[in-house]
Amino acid sequence: MLKQTHIKTITILFIIGIILITGLGIINIINLNDIKSQLIETNMEIEIEQRINNLLRLTILIDVIYSFICIIMAIIFSWLLNKPIVKLISDAEKMVSSENKLEKQKMNRDTDDVVNAFNMVTDELKENLNEMTRQKKQIETMILHMTDGIIAFNMQGEVILVNQAATRLLRLLPQDKDFNTIFNKKIHLDINMEKIIYLENWTSSEQKITIGDKYLNMFFAQFKDENERPAGIMVLIQDITEHVKLDNMRKEFVADVSHELKTPITSIMGYADTLLEGEYDKETQVRFLNVIAEEARRMAKLVTDLLTLSRFDNNQVLQEKVKFDLGELVKQCQEKVQIEIDKKKHKVECFVTADVPNVYADREGIERVILNILTNSIKYTPDGGNIKIYVGFVYNDAYIKVIDNGLGIPEEDLSRIFERFYRVDKARTRQMGGTGLGLSIAKEILDKNNGTIDIKSQKGKGTEVVIRIPTK
Repeated sequence: MLKQTHIKTITILFIIGIILITGLGIINIINLNDIKSQLIETNMEIEIEQRINNLLRLTILIDVIYSFICIIMAIIFSWLLNKPIVKLISDAEKMVSSENKLEKQKMNRDTDDVVNAFNMVTDELKENLNEMTRQKKQIETMILHMTDGIIAFNMQGEVILVNQAATRLLRLLPQDKDFNTIFNKKIHLDINMEKIIYLENWTSSEQKITIGDKYLNMFFAQFKDENERPAGIMVLIQDITEHVKLDNMRKEFVADVSHELKTPITSIMGYADTLLEGEYDKETQVRFLNVIAEEARRMAKLVTDLLTLSRFDNNQVLQEKVKFDLGELVKQCQEKVQIEIDKKKHKVECFVTADVPNVYADREGIERVILNILTNSIKYTPDGGNIKIYVGFVYNDAYIKVIDNGLGIPEEDLSRIFERFYRVDKARTRQMGGTGLGLSIAKEILDKNNGTIDIKSQKGKGTEVVIRIPTK
């Protein structure tokens, strides 16, 4: 831009000087021509012609010199004239460059700030999204593997969520996809979805039903959206089968205890009142007193067994674990019941493996278990029966196997024989003096000693009982 300004200035001054000098030369030539025309008559034409030529050469020389001087002056003038402009332009360019640099730096800083802020927001959103995804998956996993069933319905009654437990408990099929089909047609409940949503305070939200062998408790509750408006219904399904069974067992236990205590008390009171009402001979009195004593012993045994079970339930049983020979203990137990064996003329055989290691357990408790199993085999095997006892060792457990050819246990009763007061034949058991607590106590003792008891039986073919006790 500065070069163009210099060139324009020099050109203008040069053109102006040339025009002025040429004009002066032309004016001089015109004047000389006039003088020439006046002096032709005086024979001075040659002299005038020479003057004109000299004037032309002088004019050209002056033009050249002027042009040179004009160029020099134009350069100096242009330099002097353009120096402040150049400085001003340079300063302006520096200022613009500095401003542009500052502006650029500011823009860069602003851009960096925006980028950093955007990255921070992006990272935060990403973290929040990941956290929401984790929480969603955790909730889905929890709902999927809950033992309680969950079904969610939208306002149109369509299923929007159901877990495996609900499908299993309610025995749902793929076509069961709405509230009315599941609860009104399939389960036959008299329940209305609109009443639950809009009349929650006046409608029962809990229902108990039975499906097959399952007892279920269902709780209906509405859920709301972000504006606190009803968005659907959530149904929680609980399997209360075990609770119901335990409650029934408790009721049955109370009834059995009452009955077991009432029977001997009634007998004792009856015979005692009979003795008090009249005079009987010595033989009758002895017979009555024997009945009273027998019933009292029976009642005392029942109370003792109940106290034993109570101590097991409350972890109040003190056990003294020692090492002992299981085969030797079995033989001692057999000797203790030998009188009952002889009375019923049973053939009892005991086989003990020579390499059975000592067991580490509560000797007194294990003795009670063995006596209970042997006594049951003797009681429920007809006279002249066969009873075989095996004592051996497998893996890290010593075992006792008792096999008889007695009455046996029906298959449907095998799963309940360890329940308290459960009897396969109540009349026969009571007649034989049993309380119905022996196997319950045996299982409790073995559980406390890390042992197990298994019973296999067929009605009319006999029973096999296997007891395992750790040797370590």
